[in-house]
Amino acid sequence: MINLVFMVAITDTVYYIVCGILAVIVLTGIYLMSKVKTAAFGNFLSALAIAFGIVLTLVKYDIIPVWILYIGIAVGFLIGYYLAVRVKMIEMPQLVAFLNGVGGAASAIVGFFAYLGIGTDSDLFSKITALLAIAVGTVTFFGSMVAAGKLHKLISQKPIILPFHTIITVGLFSVLIASIIFGTFSGHNTIPSLNAVALVVIAALFGLVFTVRVGGADMPITISLLNSLSGVAGAIAGLAIKDVLLVAVGGIVGASGLLLTQIMCKAMNRRLWTILLGKTTAIRKSQVSALPQTDLEESSTAVPITVLKTAKKVIIVPGYGMALAQAQHLVKALADRLSENGAAVKYAIHPVAGRMPGHMNVLLCEADVDYEDLYEMADINNEFAAADLTIIVGANDVVNPAARDTDGTPISGMPILNADHCPNIVIFNYDLKPGYAGVDNPLYKRKEGVWLALGDAAVTIKNLLEKW
Repeated sequence: MINLVFMVAITDTVYYIVCGILAVIVLTGIYLMSKVKTAAFGNFLSALAIAFGIVLTLVKYDIIPVWILYIGIAVGFLIGYYLAVRVKMIEMPQLVAFLNGVGGAASAIVGFFAYLGIGTDSDLFSKITALLAIAVGTVTFFGSMVAAGKLHKLISQKPIILPFHTIITVGLFSVLIASIIFGTFSGHNTIPSLNAVALVVIAALFGLVFTVRVGGADMPITISLLNSLSGVAGAIAGLAIKDVLLVAVGGIVGASGLLLTQIMCKAMNRRLWTILLGKTTAIRKSQVSALPQTDLEESSTAVPITVLKTAKKVIIVPGYGMALAQAQHLVKALADRLSENGAAVKYAIHPVAGRMPGHMNVLLCEADVDYEDLYEMADINNEFAAADLTIIVGANDVVNPAARDTDGTPISGMPILNADHCPNIVIFNYDLKPGYAGVDNPLYKRKEGVWLALGDAAVTIKNLLEKW
């Protein structure tokens, strides 16, 4: 009875209007997520709009009686709840990559059934968009699985370059396009399911080949691109089944991901095409000499303690090492100690610090760091020279002067935080090895004004606070 009432009320016109409203709500939620105070509500608002969209779809297309859908929803809810409870913040980048892949796989499945004419018309437009959804969705899935595997260290984080890699990549892409064209215009003598399966295999190979070549230094850009592709795949799948809501939401995800990819490329001074071809991620053999490791007790009880106590302008640079050590709460405690001693403390956030955009911001906010104390690179870079002290916690590539002063390295030309302009620098790093990009850091060899506290940052910072 309730279903009948809904069906009477939801005409095509009403459906399109409601879809437009839901799309606006999703956009509003994304806007609210850009501000700390409203981020949680924005996330809830967007999620609520998507949930309502699911209910609307079930009612509009009269598929409420299909009981297996509710089993799928229940299983998905339990998996989502498990991930929300068990996944650590440090593991969030690989989870995001994994979820991007799941979104791509879902779109590919929709495209697969649409191409077979199940639940939709088999006209030319539907066939083209269905094949595109299969291709983009499959590339997204397999590319995201590789990215998640690299981030979780199941796959080597270094670029994996095959013999004739570029030729293979271009060849697979050409075959992928040819397969879409063939599948679109193939006659009735060709079995549609074989076309779709062949396209899945080719797209899977392409997704694997182009992603394994991307190294860790460029992973934030890759994640942003895959996020965009998952939205694009969803929008194309929506076109294939003629569902305006899926088109709208997929378009929003695709556009936002593409904008983020552009921002990340600009932040790293990279071209997306060169990243996908692996030209900026080649790891060079380290040339770091065997430097003596400065003992923490010596460096924290001698000069650094004096510098810490007398510093009135301090900049803290967090990096992925801080995330690995889960040292954000100790960093906050150190900042509080400096503030109590009369110092003005700011946090300098590089756009690609961590393994995904915004990674450092979330970790620091988790430690109750005031968001107003977080400064983007462009806003704080000129302040390092005037600061009394810079404290680097687990950051390497984003403060490596080689990016600015040396040619021919994976990070050459990448804008960095000018931490080396500060007269006094305390570095909490695990060791003296190069960063994720494999490039030696000249800061480690600086003769004056640099103190190294080596080891797990959670231990070294705790020891420093105890000795203060």
